[in-house]
Amino acid sequence: MLTKKTLSYSAAEKAAAWAAEKAAEMGVPQNIAVVDDAGHLVTFRRMDGAKFFSIEISITKAYAAAGFRAATHKVAPKTQPGMPGFGAQALNSGRFTTLGGGVPLEAAGVIVGAIGVSSGTVEQDTEIAEHAARRFQEHFNQA
Repeated sequence: MLTKKTLSYSAAEKAAAWAAEKAAEMGVPQNIAVVDDAGHLVTFRRMDGAKFFSIEISITKAYAAAGFRAATHKVAPKTQPGMPGFGAQALNSGRFTTLGGGVPLEAAGVIVGAIGVSSGTVEQDTEIAEHAARRFQEHFNQA
């Protein structure tokens, strides 16, 4: 029998809190989505002042990072014209993005979900998501 590590609500909330703390420190209000390894939304935060247009983008970033098991900005070069992944943006009814800000969440070497951050620049979104993912991995590798 196989067993599977799953992302709990409390673990997802920790990831969202770490992202929100970093966003506040940077002065960049964000929409923060955390999904499980199948891309299902576990928790969502919209900080005061975050752009409403970015709500769905943050969820899509998390979904794409969970599905690809890779950070969204690292998938981008593989989807450019002439590359093997070209056209991937048209898959899953358009529920796919290579915009930076989607990062897998790993615990004990297993990807258990992903975080998606959106409302700042792509660079800010990526920095915040990577910070939260790093904190998540550090915390859950000790547990």
